[in-house]
Amino acid sequence: MYSGELEVQAKRKALAVLQDEISKILNSSRDLSALTTSLVRGDDKDMQVCLERMRNTEEEVENLRRNITREVAEIGGLMAHREDILRTAYLVDDIAGYISGIAFRIANMKGAALKKAQCDADLEHLVGMVVEAIFKLNEMGRALSINPATTIELAQEVQRLERQVDAKYRAMIIKALGNIPDTKDLLLFKDAVEGIEGVVDKCQEASDSFTILALGM
Repeated sequence: MYSGELEVQAKRKALAVLQDEISKILNSSRDLSALTTSLVRGDDKDMQVCLERMRNTEEEVENLRRNITREVAEIGGLMAHREDILRTAYLVDDIAGYISGIAFRIANMKGAALKKAQCDADLEHLVGMVVEAIFKLNEMGRALSINPATTIELAQEVQRLERQVDAKYRAMIIKALGNIPDTKDLLLFKDAVEGIEGVVDKCQEASDSFTILALGM
């Protein structure tokens, strides 16, 4: 088998694993949304179910990232854009870590305190924006193998969401400082919201990385 064919096969396999990785991250973000809703409703049992699924997904994502690294390492210098593929995989892995940190903080909040401070709907909305940003990344990953031009167009939507999250994040911090009197609840809320702002920043970085991959297709 000639080197060009080996490169094409290796790239296809790496992209397939990358797409699987993003798909699992999307599922984890949906669990984060369900976790937030369960907190507001006071459903502790459902919160634990969501947390368990998210822990399992984080392990699966890490294994997939290792698979991509192995695929790229096996083909060695024959694969063009191998650094870009690895960079994207590691950025997606970082997103999984951020989601896990946000989930930990949300799970330790008091839903009653959020409702009293009228911050519950804001938090649910912000988490929903995380799901939307990762959904766009998922679409970008799928478009890489089908229509790379679509990947570039979707990057603009991720950038738009990143700006919206930044604005809402600032407004929510100011609101929480005035409405959440308990220091522990305030710190958990602040850390969770900052984590959400950070994960969407990572989505923006991953979007840029997908754009670079699309330009090389």
